Amino acid sequence: MNLTSMIPELLSALPLTLGIMFVAMIVGFFLALIATVFRVRRIPVISQVVDLYVSYARSVPVVLQLFVAFYGLPLVAEQFGFSDFVTANIAAMIGLSLYHGGYLSEVMRPAFLAVERGQHDAADSMGYSFRQKMLRIVGPQAVHYALPGYGNAIIYLIHNVALVMYIGAADVMATAHLIMERDYNQYQFGTYLVLAVLYSLLCGVAWLIIRFFEQRHAKYSSKTAARVKFTSV
Repeated sequence: MNLTSMIPELLSALPLTLGIMFVAMIVGFFLALIATVFRVRRIPVISQVVDLYVSYARSVPVVLQLFVAFYGLPLVAEQFGFSDFVTANIAAMIGLSLYHGGYLSEVMRPAFLAVERGQHDAADSMGYSFRQKMLRIVGPQAVHYALPGYGNAIIYLIHNVALVMYIGAADVMATAHLIMERDYNQYQFGTYLVLAVLYSLLCGVAWLIIRFFEQRHAKYSSKTAARVKFTSV
């Protein structure tokens, strides 16, 4: 088998890689959103527990978090009679979701705090609830501050998806290693080069999407924040 014929086989594993990435991206986003709300509102006990979760997600190497998910989740699932539910793919999705959520929370929280205090006070004086204030006033400005860090978080997530091979998930990286072992490591350089191009394309697409949203939210920069208009409920 030559290098050209390997490419379709590598691409056949791409849907699983994208599936793990998108699940971790979506679930991690909502975990980060919930964690950020608890952290900025400083709810007793809950905020401390969330801080501990964020510290775990940011401090423990991602590959170790995947091992914890792969070996730990079946023990938890067994208590509820679902011991066969946690496969390598499920563990990869859950492990990366927890990692991404914790990491992303440290992007969202500073973005929220970066919004001028006067914006919060003005919304409070208008009688806005916390939800209304976030959706109409503070949220759009916080999104502008968070987008660059969010773009980095997505790129780091794409990179870390390659680690799921260590817990047995058959992503493109694991498929590449199987191909090389089958062909007695004849095309190592070419195979890794194809993977490098593939991951570069994924990161490039992510960067373009984030850049598009950055341009759309430019009106919420610090130069224009003072011109945000308040509307009555």
